Amino acid sequence: MLPQRMKAAIAGNPKKLANLVDLVNLPSTLREFVGQSQTSHLGCFIRVWSYIKMNNLQDPDNKNIVHCDEKLRSILLGKDKVDLAELPALIKLHFPKHPK
Repeated sequence: MLPQRMKAAIAGNPKKLANLVDLVNLPSTLREFVGQSQTSHLGCFIRVWSYIKMNNLQDPDNKNIVHCDEKLRSILLGKDKVDLAELPALIKLHFPKHPK
């Protein structure tokens, strides 16, 4: 299911996988959006992606652009449009940094 690049990156560094699947406590804005008090980075991204698809928020002409509604804007720094490439980074901002 995972792209080959991601499989190779995870196989070379198991901590990356742990960071994606470890449960963390969510801040209130993200907690309201996801509907859970704890989730993983991956689980949160999947919920956001499902929300985008269910509410037809992708630009019909350019599928790499997401038009944010009010609920999505609340977790994506108030942006009206978001490029799909920056979506993971914007979601990651809500998660605490792990000490190295």
